[in-house]
Amino acid sequence: MGLFNKKREEPPAEKQQEMKVYIQGAGGTIVSKSILNGTSRLKWLFRQEGGHGNGWIAFGDTDTQEYVNDVKNMEIVDFNTLANIEPAVADVFYMPMGSDLEFRSDKTGTYFVDTRTGKEIREPVKHPAQIAFEKNLKFLNKDIYPADFFRMLFTESPKIKVVRAGEADLPTGEVVLADPIAYLGTRYETVLQKKIPAGSYPVELSVCLSPIAGLRVAAARLLIRENPAVSYEIAMPKGKEREDLGMPGVFTFFGVDAGLACFADSRLSEENRTFFEQWEKENPGKNKYLDYFAAFFQESREAHPEFQNQGTGFLEWKLPKSGKRAVLFTSGMGDGVYSGYWGMDAEGEIVSLTVIFMNPEYF
Repeated sequence: MGLFNKKREEPPAEKQQEMKVYIQGAGGTIVSKSILNGTSRLKWLFRQEGGHGNGWIAFGDTDTQEYVNDVKNMEIVDFNTLANIEPAVADVFYMPMGSDLEFRSDKTGTYFVDTRTGKEIREPVKHPAQIAFEKNLKFLNKDIYPADFFRMLFTESPKIKVVRAGEADLPTGEVVLADPIAYLGTRYETVLQKKIPAGSYPVELSVCLSPIAGLRVAAARLLIRENPAVSYEIAMPKGKEREDLGMPGVFTFFGVDAGLACFADSRLSEENRTFFEQWEKENPGKNKYLDYFAAFFQESREAHPEFQNQGTGFLEWKLPKSGKRAVLFTSGMGDGVYSGYWGMDAEGEIVSLTVIFMNPEYF
């Protein structure tokens, strides 16, 4: 206990300025003073569950049990202080709690050995969010997913909250999927082949409460009929049928380049284009998001703060001329390409349109 309450001695200002930051916000690490003063070299590194700071503890090659048992011989420092002494520690920073490592240096280089398994660790260990992101990329845009997966996305659980984001007006019934900042109203938007009855439809979001990625929109759903969906099929772009899947130049996905996606009607898409063409003429050099949409998103966050933050949000946007609504929302982990999927009832009627951004099981 005396160690945790001990005030850490700050290095001189010139030393702080020289320190290289390997990992931002790495937190406190317990390091033996023999390592810090250079009388020993790093030998043991383990991560304690529920320990101080980030849990990492480092011992030197000359440290005895008696030495480390004396709290006066241990010091709490920023992890980057240890990394400046031995940069290899930055490669294993993201290993899980309970990790127990031995540091080795020989003619093959410097590396760690997992003392529990004997496995050598010679490559940087990825952040859990990066691992999940890479798995997610491989998961997205498949031709088909089980109906149970879609049901899971919109079934409340400790990890999933279903949020009503607003209503989308579709006066023509021709649905557009697009990044509303970068591509809505351009040739890069995706107009869908199937049409739905003209009308106004609620939009629900599946918000993932991820311990490694924070609040994220895992999926968005346009609710078209009340009947439950029993099967799903990928939404083809205008002019293409399912039989065209896999043919050269046939793409089912739409691109996101500003971290946002939307459900909109083709008529609203055209109105959006003409509005922003005029807005950009009147506001040369200004940013469409920062100088226009940001204030609306802030109002939405203030009205519904429990499932929105600076990185995750949604907006029921009324186009200035007609007052018709499109629903905008953040796209999972951000930029990428995403596909829509029609939900069909037992009679084969369209009941929903879902865009998948994430598999919550990975996060």
